[in-house]
Amino acid sequence: MFKLPDIPLSIFSKMSQLSAAHGAVNLSQGFPDFDVDSKLIDIIKETASKKVHQYCPMNGLPELLQETAKLIDNTYGRKLNHNKEILITAGATQGIFTSIQALIEPGDEVLILDPSYDCYCMPITLSQGIPVRIPLNKEFLPDWELIQKNTTNKTKLIITNNPHNPSGRSWTESDMLELSNLLNSWKHLYHLSDEVYEHITFENTHLSANLYPALHSKTIIVSSFGKTFHITGWKVGYVVAPEAIMNEIKKVHQYLVFTVNSISQHALAQYLKSQDVKKLGPFYQKKRDLFRSGLKESRFDLLPCEGTYFQLASFDKISALDDTSFCEDLVTKFKLAAIPVSVFSAHKEEKKVVRFCFAKEDETLINATKILCEI
Repeated sequence: MFKLPDIPLSIFSKMSQLSAAHGAVNLSQGFPDFDVDSKLIDIIKETASKKVHQYCPMNGLPELLQETAKLIDNTYGRKLNHNKEILITAGATQGIFTSIQALIEPGDEVLILDPSYDCYCMPITLSQGIPVRIPLNKEFLPDWELIQKNTTNKTKLIITNNPHNPSGRSWTESDMLELSNLLNSWKHLYHLSDEVYEHITFENTHLSANLYPALHSKTIIVSSFGKTFHITGWKVGYVVAPEAIMNEIKKVHQYLVFTVNSISQHALAQYLKSQDVKKLGPFYQKKRDLFRSGLKESRFDLLPCEGTYFQLASFDKISALDDTSFCEDLVTKFKLAAIPVSVFSAHKEEKKVVRFCFAKEDETLINATKILCEI
């Protein structure tokens, strides 16, 4: 009777509801709890008084498209035609959904590297495609031998996420070379690169698909202004793709949302002119280091974190519970919310690892580490 009868409430909604019910410190969902830049607030106030309340062009406000192209050029040295190769979307999730709907036909297979964010499978299923879930290796990096083994003539798309949610790992030059070789080996294989945390990296430079000309003709890149500028509730992102692919994406976009909130587009176009995204990595690295240092005396084992605002931690020395039960106990008994990592994988592999979000006020992080050190 319905298309998605077996889809449950997402773990993110569940843990946030539990967190609110128990008055817990919420390190589960990936959103900041600190203030938005006051400059952006001022721009919004000024923008709202102007004649900006009607539809923007379908592919995006021209000024915002131009500023986005400049951002990509300044960051990666890639020059784009802003009218033909960039699309403003209602958040990165819509960009991902729209791209998959444009590409995937019934029976097409799509490679997803697990653990993976939960928005990938749904548009594949709705397109009558087949998600092929491939586990990352023990270090949460691609297992290229396994990926190659699962690539067939039916494989239409590989979805990658770098920097990676939930692990916080970043790809290496070797990974990017393997990806390029894979795409070259399969004529009808395309690549969707989820790079919403592209500017939140620490010791290692982010290796964007934008940096590799060999990838450009077959790659769709999805990015997020919401993640970059701490405005997740605005739901504004953008997609980069070669013109031929972008034309197909736009066909879906125009009937899905047609265009994106006009005030936010005008405000972001103005705001981008004065922003240095290179400051974002150091900003979040201080928060990562504060959180990690606060857990030195805890019984949690911290895994590497090279990007994003997520920290994985093993509780193997603490409890015999599975990770979902452990997170439920964490909320109800200790008043702190986290996310179980098993929910990011198809087979719910149990590794006794949880994910904490450190995109929080320093005071919130300090309070959280005190709680975690008592467990």
